[in-house]
Amino acid sequence: MRLSEVYLVARREYLENLRTKAFWIGILTFPLIITLGICVPLLLARAKEVRTFAVLDHSGFLLQQVEEKIAAQDLAAAFEGAATAYRQGGAAFDQLPAPLRQLALGLLPLEENQRAQLIGQLARQDTPADTSGALPEATRALLAEAGALRAWQQQISAAELKELGLDFAQNRYRRIEAPPGESDPQARLNQLVAQGELFAYFIIGPDPVAGSQDCKYVSRNLTDTELHDWFSGLATGLIRQQRLAKVHLDPQTAQWVQAPLAFSGRRLDEGGAEQQVAFGDKARQWAPLAFVYLLWIAVFTSAQMLLNSTIEEKSSRIVEVLLSSVDADELMAGKIAGTAASGLTVVGSWSVFISLAVAIVPGLLGASAMAVAQIVANPFYLCSFVVYFFLGYLFYAALLVSIGSLCNSLQETQNLMMPILVPMMIPLFAMVPVGQDPNGLLARVLSFIPPFTPFVMMNRAAGPPALWEYLATALLMVAAIALAIRAAARIFRIGILMSGKPPKLREIWKWLRTGEVR
Repeated sequence: MRLSEVYLVARREYLENLRTKAFWIGILTFPLIITLGICVPLLLARAKEVRTFAVLDHSGFLLQQVEEKIAAQDLAAAFEGAATAYRQGGAAFDQLPAPLRQLALGLLPLEENQRAQLIGQLARQDTPADTSGALPEATRALLAEAGALRAWQQQISAAELKELGLDFAQNRYRRIEAPPGESDPQARLNQLVAQGELFAYFIIGPDPVAGSQDCKYVSRNLTDTELHDWFSGLATGLIRQQRLAKVHLDPQTAQWVQAPLAFSGRRLDEGGAEQQVAFGDKARQWAPLAFVYLLWIAVFTSAQMLLNSTIEEKSSRIVEVLLSSVDADELMAGKIAGTAASGLTVVGSWSVFISLAVAIVPGLLGASAMAVAQIVANPFYLCSFVVYFFLGYLFYAALLVSIGSLCNSLQETQNLMMPILVPMMIPLFAMVPVGQDPNGLLARVLSFIPPFTPFVMMNRAAGPPALWEYLATALLMVAAIALAIRAAARIFRIGILMSGKPPKLREIWKWLRTGEVR
């Protein structure tokens, strides 16, 4: 085999791949998926319609308490935003609405527990009466204007809230009054829900403190539980407080009684010493799963690219021209090498994107997300990914290039592709059990089965496996690749110039045994 001819074929194959749309789609797929994964949920959350709901309160007290709790949470959020603007100084604070400025100036002088109590007072529908001289002057002024503050809070529009950067409950939920004067208000609410004019409604039983009897949530969409969880969470907290008061149990005592027995996780380092388990340690265990998915996509896409190229050249008779200059073995080796270079270029671009994302946009990520990003950018994972991509690609490329040489169109490959797709799917099905026990018996056995080795060893990277397993599986893959290429070469020599229907499996087996057509 002449290496110079193999190089020329590989160079041609690589440049041809660079001119295809599939190559550039492969380059852009990964950053596009990551970008969409971050942006789309945010955009969908913003585009989500406000959930309208109604409440039939047969208790006579719980709905009012829930609304006061909601108002208190909104006021707390408004105070945090105004206080931040006040601390930063400048014109940002002066441009806030007068009620927000007064809220910040009135609450800033207080301690945190005093602040929480006063916010609860401000949220109540009755005007707070505590305007004693013990409070700072700004706080007394705030209490005196509590009615104006509540009016501003109730009348502000969603557009104004968005401009101020405030996340009030009304941005997501809006309660409408139950139809007045109805003999059967529940029937009327059912009708509104059925017509789509109302998302859902709640029914509060006559004695929610005693139990949940007669409490209902009615909606046509029970998969979206956000409204249900939000309202029931508020109501549950208020009812729990009343139940504790009814049995004369201090809330702190109740919290202590309900506190779980926590066993703090520890891990052993290489020296056998105990260390605390950080978030990054837990994330590191599951980080290889993402690499396994990407590895599978990269290997399959690159091998499929080689298959398509082989079939296209055979069906268009270009292969006959190529074989006039190089022999079949040189052509096959060049095509595999050229497509491998294309795949490595794609994988390399993904690695560069990950590294740049971690280096450039750390401020856009939270602490936990940043830890995950740094783990993903770990050179050990990236190098393992490149190595296992190369080994996995060479193995499956040898199989697919032989299939491509037998077929004249993609339709003819369907039956022959199944024996290759099945072993490629098994590592995906085994990802979770292997990730849970990366050094267990199942993981070790699968590691030494060549069709599974690249994916399983990548999945076990968090273990990590012993050094001898890396060496043994690498040598096993090299031997398997050599056998696969040798078998593929026998099929390729004969099949690349054949026309008509693809041969049967019995004929292919004879080629593998003898290397000749019978």
